[in-house]
Amino acid sequence: MKSIGIYFMYVLIFSTIRVGAQDLKIPQPSTLQRIEQDLGLGQISVSYSRPNVKGRKIFGVVEPYGKVWRTGANAATRIKLTDTVQIEGHMLPRGEYSFFTIPGANEWTVILNKTVEQWGAYSYDSTKDVLRFKIKPGRLDKKMETFTIQFANAFVEHCELQLLWENTILSIHLETDVDSRVMANIEEAMKGEKKPYYFAAIYYYNHNKDMNKALAWISEFEKARPQADNAKYWKARIQLKMGDKKAAIATANEGVRLATEGSDVEYIRLNREVLEEARK
Repeated sequence: MKSIGIYFMYVLIFSTIRVGAQDLKIPQPSTLQRIEQDLGLGQISVSYSRPNVKGRKIFGVVEPYGKVWRTGANAATRIKLTDTVQIEGHMLPRGEYSFFTIPGANEWTVILNKTVEQWGAYSYDSTKDVLRFKIKPGRLDKKMETFTIQFANAFVEHCELQLLWENTILSIHLETDVDSRVMANIEEAMKGEKKPYYFAAIYYYNHNKDMNKALAWISEFEKARPQADNAKYWKARIQLKMGDKKAAIATANEGVRLATEGSDVEYIRLNREVLEEARK
């Protein structure tokens, strides 16, 4: 009986250790990061793990030249597009892809593969590639300890997806055709009952479209909201772009008055900026 009791005691102890090990959560040495960037009418998101240099020589040694790299650590890096994007001039349809690279001393190969869930590049299959292209790396003046993927120089229609590690930087140009689609959307929206006069006028102003139409639209918005200091600001901006400084000054002065009455510090400043430009 005593031996049976001891046996069950050991079973209980080892079972507890085993359950505890299963429940144990420890941080990964290469931390996970997710980043997202709006581009055009869609978004681009990247999920990747971030190894550190730790005093090692990375490219050409830890990550050999000419060999497919997961572009990070742990699982292969993933990129998701909600809209079609041009990547270095190549069309990439919306969807989710694994993101690989082949480092080189003077040239890298960038790979988008349709098998999303992969651990490392061990099961990488080139027949599943959706896109491949070559790009030249740059050199960082200051060493980047932690592998970093980031979006830079981000505008409405284009941005850079950058890979930085050790002393290497790779800048990948992303672009999307949004203007023709927005113009079509504006045209269609203007057929409806609730016409987007305000935002349509701003889009026309920012993209150097028909200023007469932009002025007509902001004026329609102004009629419905005669006390709106933001309407005065954009109307003054459009008038100034059209070369009518006198009208722009009058409208901006009205904007300053309304913004002051409403304690709207931002539009006091913005309308005054128009006044300064118009008086030059």
